[in-house]
Amino acid sequence: MVVIRLSRGGAKARPFYNIVVADKRVRRDGRFIERLGFFNPLAKDGEEKLRVAQDRLTYWRGVGAQASPTVERLLKQGTLPATAAAAAA
Repeated sequence: MVVIRLSRGGAKARPFYNIVVADKRVRRDGRFIERLGFFNPLAKDGEEKLRVAQDRLTYWRGVGAQASPTVERLLKQGTLPATAAAAAA
């Protein structure tokens, strides 16, 4: 099965995660099919915290890839501020 999940990078105590499409049987930080974006949990105010290529995400979900629970949560959190900003404009 193909999953959309986080792959950890960064230094000790400074995590940085890539959002990747990978085979479920491959280890967390191992080989992946495609990189869709990133998540930086320690981003400061001026830095980007989450970036995802929405077109590629839609494609992979369309062909049956399932997102991990953490990625699902991040995507929901990432779209809420954008939706609120669009509604306020």
